[in-house]
Amino acid sequence: MGITSEYGYNLPEDLIAQCPAIEREGSRLLVLERKSRNISHRQFPDFISYLTPNDLIVLNNSRVIPARLRGVNARSGGAIESLLIEQNATNDWWAMLKPGKRARLGTQIEFFDRNGQKNQVYATVIGINDEGHRRLQFHNTPNILNELDKLGEPPLPPYIQRKADFVKDGERYQTVFAKIPGSVAAPTAGLHFSHQLLDKIKKSGIQIAYITLHVGPGTFAPVKVEKIEEHKMHYEHFEIPDETAQKIKETKARGGRILAVGTTSVRTLESIALKHQGKIVPVQSKTNLFIYPPYNFKVVDLLLTNFHLPCSTLLMLVSAFADPGGTNGKTLIFKAYNEAIKERYRFYSYGDTMLIL
Repeated sequence: MGITSEYGYNLPEDLIAQCPAIEREGSRLLVLERKSRNISHRQFPDFISYLTPNDLIVLNNSRVIPARLRGVNARSGGAIESLLIEQNATNDWWAMLKPGKRARLGTQIEFFDRNGQKNQVYATVIGINDEGHRRLQFHNTPNILNELDKLGEPPLPPYIQRKADFVKDGERYQTVFAKIPGSVAAPTAGLHFSHQLLDKIKKSGIQIAYITLHVGPGTFAPVKVEKIEEHKMHYEHFEIPDETAQKIKETKARGGRILAVGTTSVRTLESIALKHQGKIVPVQSKTNLFIYPPYNFKVVDLLLTNFHLPCSTLLMLVSAFADPGGTNGKTLIFKAYNEAIKERYRFYSYGDTMLIL
């Protein structure tokens, strides 16, 4: 049996969340207990009741940039859509272009602003990699990042079948604690937090720490190979600050648990632990860690996550987390997913959440 059929599932189209909940705390929460295999249904803020002041919540504070740009081939006038995916240096980015085949080396792309008017900013294709991504050199701006609020659109996932709302999606496809710009997809488990909920958590005595992992589109790329270990993850840049490393060390020392909010937090913490014999140290680096069953987690004890795409690396990560060190987690996760579908939970980026204990 191939990996695609093993991790595939059918989802009614009306459960694919196209818009966010009215309130950030308004999503539902499916609670999955690994030892008992019990499933219960709560509201998102109820996850706090499963924690104690000994525990630590880890959030990804990467900020989503308006990474989707629209423009034309300066020579032919043909429309080109660009999605910035990785910065090499100032005004030097790798991008996914549509249609990409028409953008040969040397092609110049002129960009429109959000009103559909041509802007002075343009880019030249200076490289093409094996995956067909184009390397763009931007001109007529000191830094393209400073122009994105005028030119760019929120990079909503392709399964959201509507145009991005510059104002509403620009605000809602962003965590309230987003700080450091660089992601081209939201760390979606964090979208459910409000400032009021964060204050409530702090008043309860539960500590919060932050890591940064700039989410790239490769995180959501489907696994198409028959042998799971042959799938290649894209590198993503991350940072663990001194304060976070110290809080994790103190939490572990007092017997507390680490709750990772989202798979990006999991991959960041586990990447460092793999390199440093289970320890978390302050560092800036990048990772292409692919977590799939069986996997022994070295840092993360609890996971708060959304419901993921079939055949995705994220679905495989949560399957590994459902049975640490074993290979039966997929069965438990699919039991939870079937229950979520039955109970009409909303799936994917703007959907509901699951707490794995």
